[in-house]
Amino acid sequence: MFPFAVNAASSSQNLGPDVVKPAPKVSIASHDAFFNRLKAHCGKAYQGKVTVDNQDNGGFSGKKLVMHVRKCIDTELQIPFHVGEDASRTWIITKTGSGLSLKHDHRMKNGEYDVSTMYGGHTIDAGWQHVQSFPADQYSKELFVKQGIPQSIGNTWQIYIYPEKYTYRLVREGREFRVDFDLTNPITPPAAPWGYKD
Repeated sequence: MFPFAVNAASSSQNLGPDVVKPAPKVSIASHDAFFNRLKAHCGKAYQGKVTVDNQDNGGFSGKKLVMHVRKCIDTELQIPFHVGEDASRTWIITKTGSGLSLKHDHRMKNGEYDVSTMYGGHTIDAGWQHVQSFPADQYSKELFVKQGIPQSIGNTWQIYIYPEKYTYRLVREGREFRVDFDLTNPITPPAAPWGYKD
């Protein structure tokens, strides 16, 4: 009744099982090297300090600052950033197939999404094995305008990873914020950040 279907079925049996592979996520050497330098710290936590803040509002003053390379897979790194008792922030670095993405997952204490979450940016060039820059993406720009902080549309986030230091830096016109973490002295990892579980 369906000769074409029967013929197709018998033909496929003669050829053996189909081989199906997902499309690969391509990456370049400098992005891979940067990603792997971070991934090498998986499971470890480090304490840091604010080294530059030209608009200090006191939000980080006197608080213990801890980064934790908490979860690592081949295409994504999750790095919570704890500020004292505030566990609302997780940096997510992802291989996208077109470079690297940095997103800021912000949660409330009950685990729900903050109104300001998943902002960040994407690499636009090769960067270097030790340094990558993430200019604000379109989602972030629209979020910032909606929230009444249009000055943030010029944000570029930078991450540096050297043998002895990890740096998170935010820059835009008239604004610079930088936190440096000491990679020579691992500390006890903190509990899972808000919205996640161990």
